[in-house]
Amino acid sequence: MLDSVKIQRRQSEIRQSLAELAGAESLTDETRSKMDKLDQDYQDGERKFRAALITEAEEREKAKGELETRSDNEWSEMMAGYEMRQVALALDEGRELSGQTAEIVQELRAAGGYRGIPVPWQALEQRANETIASGTPDPISTRPIIDRLFPDSVASRMGAQMISIDHGEVEWPVTTSAVTAGWATSETGNVSGPTTYATTDRSMKPEQNLGVQMRITRRALKQSGSALEQAVRRDMAGAMGMAMDEAVFQGSGNNGQPLGVIAGASTYGINEETVNAAATWSEFRKAVVRFMTANAAGSPGAVRALIRPEVWSYMDEQLITNTAVSEWERMVRNIPAGNIAMTTNALAAPTGSTVLPTKALLTTNAGGVAPIFVGTWGAVDVIRDPFTDAQSGGLRITALATMDATVGRAVDPLQAGR
Repeated sequence: MLDSVKIQRRQSEIRQSLAELAGAESLTDETRSKMDKLDQDYQDGERKFRAALITEAEEREKAKGELETRSDNEWSEMMAGYEMRQVALALDEGRELSGQTAEIVQELRAAGGYRGIPVPWQALEQRANETIASGTPDPISTRPIIDRLFPDSVASRMGAQMISIDHGEVEWPVTTSAVTAGWATSETGNVSGPTTYATTDRSMKPEQNLGVQMRITRRALKQSGSALEQAVRRDMAGAMGMAMDEAVFQGSGNNGQPLGVIAGASTYGINEETVNAAATWSEFRKAVVRFMTANAAGSPGAVRALIRPEVWSYMDEQLITNTAVSEWERMVRNIPAGNIAMTTNALAAPTGSTVLPTKALLTTNAGGVAPIFVGTWGAVDVIRDPFTDAQSGGLRITALATMDATVGRAVDPLQAGR
């Protein structure tokens, strides 16, 4: 209990005692002595109360940062205790969930309906240094939030923002027009008239379901122990991350897939620039300049590039005339190597007989708005198939996740061929 609260309670008791003594018909020497003592105690209490308030205010100020982040830290620490092994054993043997895993499952069930056991997205992260020799879980670090679920994924490296959605559709009003200012042409002249501030709603809908099927043998269930924890998490997260990367960029928008950034460039209003030349830094530089002239990027370092490994291989072997500097070296001098993602999954393989055209995508956080939004609805629903592997005693589970993707603000990607 705070000292200020204790002092307030004591002050209340003193006032009550003084009221009783003041109600006496006559005052005796003993009564006067008690009143004097209580009055002195009350005055001392007032001084102590003011001092306690000052001290507590200073302590609150020191702990302000901790108090503001405590709920997030506590939630992350709780998520770090979620055990995928308990989920597998509960589905296989009907074993009862316990500890933090049971608490999280109960809370997720209260928030939405699940046919199987709900698994929060944070639980799919690969956790290092979490167990000791005895195999007892010992989380020592605060787990990151959902936007770091797939930190090595191409979508994450290209600046995509992952958003957790409880239910329903979500829209983001994104500015699509610029408000300009103008000078008055004379002392009595008017400034430029009002310009329209237009926005376009980018929506995501819970219409696309991503599923991962996993087969766990009876031997793995009985032998693996805590190693099963990492295996299930690693395989499930890896499969979902690969499928998500492919859908975010190449999704057709049909057959249950979301509409990808590259496949749906015309729908999203992205300008595609065809380059009938070899991939060189000068071609990429032209695209970067278009970002900068559109006030979308302040420097080449603010741009991220998505390319195929074949483009890197070609640019790295193309030396500038009479120098030992390659086109690739020129590029990384302007666009940091950490901003360049190479993928064989998010971009289609080049095809052709003599010329192998390929595509590249440039993104930037225009005005602080993420270039791509990836939405997930609720948690991952893990359901058991009790029949497929019944004869071998194995466990067949399906993990279902509802996801969608959309573009924040279209500026200008690059389509290059070599």
